[in-house]
Amino acid sequence: MLSSPDFKRVIAAIDQVNAEDPNLQCSEGKNWPKERLYSERMTQQLTRFAPDAGELLHIAARAQHIRRWAIPRADYPAGRAGYQQWRSELAHYHAELTTRLMAEAGYEQQARQRVSTLLLKKCLKQDQDVQTLEDVVCLVFLQFYLEDFAAGHEQEKVVDIIGKTWRKMSEKGHQAALLLPLSAAMQAVVGKALAEST
Repeated sequence: MLSSPDFKRVIAAIDQVNAEDPNLQCSEGKNWPKERLYSERMTQQLTRFAPDAGELLHIAARAQHIRRWAIPRADYPAGRAGYQQWRSELAHYHAELTTRLMAEAGYEQQARQRVSTLLLKKCLKQDQDVQTLEDVVCLVFLQFYLEDFAAGHEQEKVVDIIGKTWRKMSEKGHQAALLLPLSAAMQAVVGKALAEST
């Protein structure tokens, strides 16, 4: 299923867009465009977490942060309301760009609408594929981005963010998170967050 011509075309298109990210991040000695690296991590995590995931879920995972740098957080007001506005507009931007690339790759309207639903996280906790995508997003954050986030924030803020992340995840996601290869420091912070949320 994941080798159809349409699927290969849209994944290549997403990768081409994300390769334009001017922000670089080093991973295993190689400099990557930041969102290109993120998309690879999303695909790898989805493959591990849900090996039977279909191509539409794979497209959504690959496009989760497509061209994210085009809408900077700094363009929005500080505080929770500004953050929520930024996240909402990002999600719509990702969905619109991805469905346009899907149309160019040959996907019909129904498939494009489904990917839009996934990227907009509609019916989280009720829609299994939306929940799977959210679990993968959270797992990638915890494994690859939590340490950098923690370095720039007070522990109280980090604990709060981990708690919010945990509440968005399914029980299967929780089990996978507890098996992530986190540093001892991050394991301790996660443990503190979970202790405070129970």
